[in-house]
Amino acid sequence: MARRSKIISGLLISGALLATSLGVGGMAAGADSAPAPSSAHHHQGHTMTASTVAAAEDRDGDGTIPASSPVTGAKPALKDGVKAPPHRYFHEFQANCSVTHTRPDDPIVYPGQPGKSHDHTFMGNTTTDAHSTTDSLKRGNTACKAPGDTSAYWMPTLLKAGQPVLPVGPQVIYYKAGVTDYTSVRPFPEGLRYVVGSPTQSAEEFRRHPGFVEGWECGESYFNVDIPKNCPTSADTQLNIRFQAPSCWDGKNLDTPDHQSHMSYPTVKPGTNDNICPASHPVAVPMIEFKMAFPVNGDLSQVKLASGAGHSFHYDFFNAWDPATLKALVDHCVVGGLQCNARGYDETHPEAGAALDENYELP
Repeated sequence: MARRSKIISGLLISGALLATSLGVGGMAAGADSAPAPSSAHHHQGHTMTASTVAAAEDRDGDGTIPASSPVTGAKPALKDGVKAPPHRYFHEFQANCSVTHTRPDDPIVYPGQPGKSHDHTFMGNTTTDAHSTTDSLKRGNTACKAPGDTSAYWMPTLLKAGQPVLPVGPQVIYYKAGVTDYTSVRPFPEGLRYVVGSPTQSAEEFRRHPGFVEGWECGESYFNVDIPKNCPTSADTQLNIRFQAPSCWDGKNLDTPDHQSHMSYPTVKPGTNDNICPASHPVAVPMIEFKMAFPVNGDLSQVKLASGAGHSFHYDFFNAWDPATLKALVDHCVVGGLQCNARGYDETHPEAGAALDENYELP
């Protein structure tokens, strides 16, 4: 029962959302307040190699954080003569995580430099800030349904007329198989972190990005590379975006100087329709997909991201899952070919049971 205390209560979430709605940089209840950044820190974007401060876990300061237990001998799945596993339309589970706070920090791109980034909206771990490390996140509380998920998830804050518009309630963060051989997917290593997309990408780069799913959508408007200027005004209409992360790991590094090179999107095996991990990144890990819903509609002409136009959308992931909990969900839902909720339960296959109990913990 001790781990249940790590779930932030609904009342605290409501308070956090109220606090953040008062202005950029508002903090969730219980989180340390941050000083207002100077005007020099208010910029439209950042580059992936701009930091002059090494992460606390980057002991030699070269921008690379090697894994303590590298994966050796891994080879891309579905080699010649090897058949794919039985087709399953789904192989996924959800991490349902709520917003905790906003802050102009980025512990991956600008570690140890509070206030240097454009404003971000943080979900999951309640303690995420510029000084976050794997150990600090694992000690933190979480606004995810599963107490074992103390990972940090963040994205540029959506602004309307300069005021933050924050997703309300648990957001859907899918963990899926990005490769055809879903049985080859293994859990993330502790401390893995990466950036998906770029705040400086052009509209065309955003549209052609391998993580692009449906772009910005609202009502019946889909595949927008920028935020639509107008959206139907109705109680159930929101601005949405879906974006997928790379799902092939090099097996060696938890981070690299550009925060992306240690990860790769799958490639198509020549002569087939099979998605496989390239030889340079042979380890298949879960493919994260953000599915964010922002409570805004009607006139969106004054809606933008803290990083700039809609095509500057990107997001960050810093893994701090309890290893046993993550493995249980990956094995049961992804490797098992199920469509699971945050408990690891597939309603269409009740006979398979659930990976977690009614408290979203390991049984």
